Amino acid sequence: MEDEKQIRWIGSAYDDLLAFPKDSRREAGFQLGKVQAGLEPTDWKPFDDVGVGTREIRNCFQKKTQVTSRQNEALARARYRAVVNARKEKE
Repeated sequence: MEDEKQIRWIGSAYDDLLAFPKDSRREAGFQLGKVQAGLEPTDWKPFDDVGVGTREIRNCFQKKTQVTSRQNEALARARYRAVVNARKEKE
């Protein structure tokens, strides 16, 4: 696909995804395929584009309750700040 968006993994997000059970990895892969095709995933929202056609995956975790843990929220915020700071350094 020519217009396929790139996926950029931040921190340990890719390794974290690989630790998911097989069915969860398969579903995540399907949803990431939708993102790469420019479609919205079923039950989550990807972050804004980093560059032309690129999507960042900053955090992967298995949510087993209705509430996201403070640890996962803090990790996502820290990785977001790191990406923003890295962009500023490039400018």
